[in-house]
Amino acid sequence: MPADTSPRLDRTQPAPKVGIVHLGLGAFFRAHGAIFTEEAIAASGGDWGILGVSLQSAGTRDALAPQSGTYIALELAPEGVKPRHVQVVTDVLVAPENPEAVLAAMADPAVKIVSLTVTEKGYCHEPSTGALNLAHPDIVHDIANALPRSAPGYIVRALQRRQAAGVAPFTAMTCDNLPNNGKVLCGVVLALAREIDPALADWIEAEGRFPATMVDRIVPATKPEDIAQVTDLIGCHDAAPVMHEPFRQWVIEDTFVNDERPDWGAVGAQMVADVTPYEHMKLRMLNGTHSSLAYLGYLAGHETIAEVMADEVFARFVKKLWMDEIIPALTPPPGESLEAYAEALAARYANPAIRHRTWQIAMDGSQKLPQRILGTLAEDIVVGRKAPGLVLAVAAWMRYVGGVDETGAPIEVKDPLAAQLRTLSDSSASPAGKVAALLGLREVFSHEMAEMLQMPVTEAYGRLLEVGARKAIEEVL
Repeated sequence: MPADTSPRLDRTQPAPKVGIVHLGLGAFFRAHGAIFTEEAIAASGGDWGILGVSLQSAGTRDALAPQSGTYIALELAPEGVKPRHVQVVTDVLVAPENPEAVLAAMADPAVKIVSLTVTEKGYCHEPSTGALNLAHPDIVHDIANALPRSAPGYIVRALQRRQAAGVAPFTAMTCDNLPNNGKVLCGVVLALAREIDPALADWIEAEGRFPATMVDRIVPATKPEDIAQVTDLIGCHDAAPVMHEPFRQWVIEDTFVNDERPDWGAVGAQMVADVTPYEHMKLRMLNGTHSSLAYLGYLAGHETIAEVMADEVFARFVKKLWMDEIIPALTPPPGESLEAYAEALAARYANPAIRHRTWQIAMDGSQKLPQRILGTLAEDIVVGRKAPGLVLAVAAWMRYVGGVDETGAPIEVKDPLAAQLRTLSDSSASPAGKVAALLGLREVFSHEMAEMLQMPVTEAYGRLLEVGARKAIEEVL
């Protein structure tokens, strides 16, 4: 094995002083925000080293610790690969092992920003409303205990320490794919703080900042063969490289406590007053079609998005989604062409060097569906615009969470509500009964949305059962 025969990757320059604590140090942030931050330090200076925090497992820490937190980010372009040695991460803490160390780090006055990529489910909120779920087991725990478990809990308890010490709050910056993500994070933090100490909530509301962001870069999961490829490229063993496409975008609402932040704008981030139009563009045009292609593509037997796009029926389908069902429901950001954005997305999806698995994109659908697909679908229905493609995507999600594919093989459904989804799907033998049961899930579908979708989704689900995903798409086309 390369790990046994090659020297281990290690730091080649001094670690920067920590100014950012990042909760949820997964592959996406290491391939996106960390690189932007390292480039901003190189361009304009500042103590903006990143201390990573794993909120669940020790895997990332165990992989990065022997290489001093550094790793290779490998750009995957159709014409070839390009490695970059990223050295902005100084260390990784594992929250369940030592919550006190995490809180102490977040309470340090030198830390100006706490950023997050904890996925939609990490906010312990109701995806259909954005409100904090006070019955969530981690939130129940965090209200009663000073050493928290959840991301909102760590933010609130660390801010509580800063208030007690007379230290300004840090800026809490979410980098997750949620609509109004800054507002959602602010809402769950304030709701939790109010349960713990109303005066703390008032202080956070008055002094804190929760900038909205829009992040975009395709980052497929790292596979063993990727690790071997990196070893061959650089002659060192990296246990935790990240793969990414050449494209990247970061739109950030420019509101920070005491205006303290890295100079991200100097290296290509868009610092704006309102992220909303960019966020809608990306969530609906990229994430919405990514999820649609993931469920339908998986059911049709395609392993990756590039494979899906190589199927001309799917390639025509995604263009129809953009032109007929999604773009008409959007207001473009200043200076952006939605049609040009769609063309660029099609090229990115088709990049054969990016093996982004449909199964990976299909994870956590109950948390993703409302903001990625249902918002657009609701607007289409209200104005009388036909949206058979998005309806079919919702039906494909329902077929997928039933746990059995078109060949009768089991599907490993990864979702915080997986067991409940399977029970609902199994509660009826008929398509209409299955659809009605799943539409009754209020964490995903509002009552109004469920009523609007009952008939069209039932019909689409029936077609998926009768003719399969690819043929059902042909019928839509």
